[in-house]
Amino acid sequence: MAKKPDKAKPEKAPAADAGAPEAKKGGGGGLVGLLMLGGASLASSFGLFYFLTPAPVDAAAACPTPEVVAEAAAPLAAPGQTYVPLKEVLITVGRAPANRYLKMNLSVVTDAAGAQAVKDAEPMLIDAFNTYLRALELEDFENPAFYSNMREQLARRSELVLGNSVSKGVLVTEFLLR
Repeated sequence: MAKKPDKAKPEKAPAADAGAPEAKKGGGGGLVGLLMLGGASLASSFGLFYFLTPAPVDAAAACPTPEVVAEAAAPLAAPGQTYVPLKEVLITVGRAPANRYLKMNLSVVTDAAGAQAVKDAEPMLIDAFNTYLRALELEDFENPAFYSNMREQLARRSELVLGNSVSKGVLVTEFLLR
């Protein structure tokens, strides 16, 4: 016949004991975790919006009165300045065969007393400008920020040749890149 189980030794159900803690972690803990994650996301979104949004601009500061604008703007062309045009600069650009070239007309800003010094030093100025421009690559001209840097470099070379007292800057009057 069938054997009766011993009442002296109670059997433990290992699956029931191990399953109870897992049920707590998986059932209610997941929902609480998702709610906490949602709350943290909401708080961080609010904080980013609140702290990183720029302050509102005052209408008076955005649209100054004409008197304020007239006082703040100083003319770039000072009285007594002379613009001495130089000979046309024509160079090839890049390392490829001579299929791309740069044509520039430049003027040196000076005063009336320095105009003759600019004319006398014109070959040296053209040489200094050519040396700089020949070192440039075609990729340099594709960068919009390059043009202000190029004007500064040309002005610096003009100051080196003529001196600070004679050269007040360089103007690019014509620029053609083919």
